[in-house]
Amino acid sequence: MKVKGFLKDVSGASRVTKRRLAAFSSASPVPVTADPIGDVAREWHPGKIDLVVTQKRPASKTSVTLRFERPDGKKLPPFYAGQYIVLDFPIGDSLISRPYSISSAPFEARLDDHPFVEITVRRSKGDGFICDHINDNVKPGDTFRGQMGLGQFYYEPLRDAKHVVALAGGVGITPFASMAKEVAHGTLDMDLTILFGSVSSDDIALKEELEQLKSDRLRIVHVLSGDEPDWPGERGFLSAELIRKYAEGDCTFFICGPQVMYRFLHGELDKMGIPARRIRFEVFGQAKDITQFAGYPEGMADKTFELTVVRGIHEDRIPARATESIVVALERAGIRIETGCRSGECGFCRSKLLSGNVFICPENDGRRAADKDFGYIHACAAYPLSDCRVRIPIE
Repeated sequence: MKVKGFLKDVSGASRVTKRRLAAFSSASPVPVTADPIGDVAREWHPGKIDLVVTQKRPASKTSVTLRFERPDGKKLPPFYAGQYIVLDFPIGDSLISRPYSISSAPFEARLDDHPFVEITVRRSKGDGFICDHINDNVKPGDTFRGQMGLGQFYYEPLRDAKHVVALAGGVGITPFASMAKEVAHGTLDMDLTILFGSVSSDDIALKEELEQLKSDRLRIVHVLSGDEPDWPGERGFLSAELIRKYAEGDCTFFICGPQVMYRFLHGELDKMGIPARRIRFEVFGQAKDITQFAGYPEGMADKTFELTVVRGIHEDRIPARATESIVVALERAGIRIETGCRSGECGFCRSKLLSGNVFICPENDGRRAADKDFGYIHACAAYPLSDCRVRIPIE
């Protein structure tokens, strides 16, 4: 567009208006129904979609990989390697949502023939009934509702170093498996070194799949913490000494694993003097034992309070244990609330605390400053300390 000068350009607005009116008067009376931009948006961000299990296979001695496809065979929504999917599980009278890191690669969701997405789930140690339900009961042909492409745990070249050192523990390998497959496919431009901590050599999740992907740009170092005299590789934990051995030059550190590993690695990376901008922690779900966090009041562990749940003009009164989040209390009572990360980050379960006191898990407090000022909570990270009244979103 030619610039003629301030006055001429400003006065030209009237000419533009006349042209628009002329175009309107000569336009067809038949409305234009095509919406190409909306069509792209709906394809890439469809919200919840139907998914059917098309394959279930062992990923290790104690874990399985589930493959999902769309019933109509269409491509799945795009996502970044490292993001997660949220699946809805009908359990009794409740519909419970759980997030799982995606272990397949983004390019596999966009294949022309049978596009798919996969998750890998390890059997729990007595504190994860959904994990056990997946391992024991879910089978090919089962259908679910899910939403994918969530979370901020992915490589960003404008922010992250070219060399990524992934520190994985147990089934925390899943987002790095997705990254590794994408690197091997040539659609993710970074160098990836995975330090993968496991307890025993016969229970390393996705070991065979990962070994087939090794290249000059992808190194996988297995580290065993269990007592196996014949183990030929690295031993112990992912300590600062071990990390220094494989972290060459400028690196970004991505960490995914159990909560105890997160706390350990905070200290080890601090010893190395790694700046915060070079460290990325994946969200790790709800706290296993909220009473162990600083600031949690003594004498609350055995208490149960009354939670008044407000949905529009409807109210329910349910019991809520002091050691369980408000989300868990709602699910136990069969009251549906949307959840995503279950780690206080995504805001899906953002609710208004109308009265009462709660303890907010300090490691999971992802609220905005304004929400803190005006009494909003993320229900997955809030634990009742008295009788409470909470207004939750209406589904």
